[in-house]
Amino acid sequence: SSHLQSARSDEERAYYALNRKVYPTFSHFYDLVVLPIGYLRHEIANMLPVSPGARILDVATGTGAQARAFAERGAEVIGIDISEAMLRVAKRKRALPNLRFVHADATALPFGDSSFDASCISFALHEMPLSVRAKVLREMVRVTKRGGAIVVVDYALPNNSWGRSIVF
Repeated sequence: SSHLQSARSDEERAYYALNRKVYPTFSHFYDLVVLPIGYLRHEIANMLPVSPGARILDVATGTGAQARAFAERGAEVIGIDISEAMLRVAKRKRALPNLRFVHADATALPFGDSSFDASCISFALHEMPLSVRAKVLREMVRVTKRGGAIVVVDYALPNNSWGRSIVF
């Protein structure tokens, strides 16, 4: 871990510092902020041909909404997040026997090669510096079985300048 920290760029160090500063407070409000897009969680879960027992990794799980949607379809799901505060909120929700949460940095996933049938990251890549995004996506490819699915869900900026300024 200390080796990873020393190898980080200034931009990456700033990103990680911001995470440590913002998420302990934001975790309490996150579910309210994303409420308007909550319906997408089940649509995303329905996109994957999830068979009972399929192993799915939910990267940057936050409060676990997407991981929970996969688990409700019968998959064995692990949700990972770098924010312990977000994971505390996820763990307080109704427990499911096929869902667990792990504190981990998505740039160095603590899983072996080809461990999952599918990996998903939703509404998180846009917050990451390009170098972190690239590492996260490489790790998702590494831990997903050949022929498995990698799902990336994010949003585009609004076309009008007013909408763009609100998002920023």
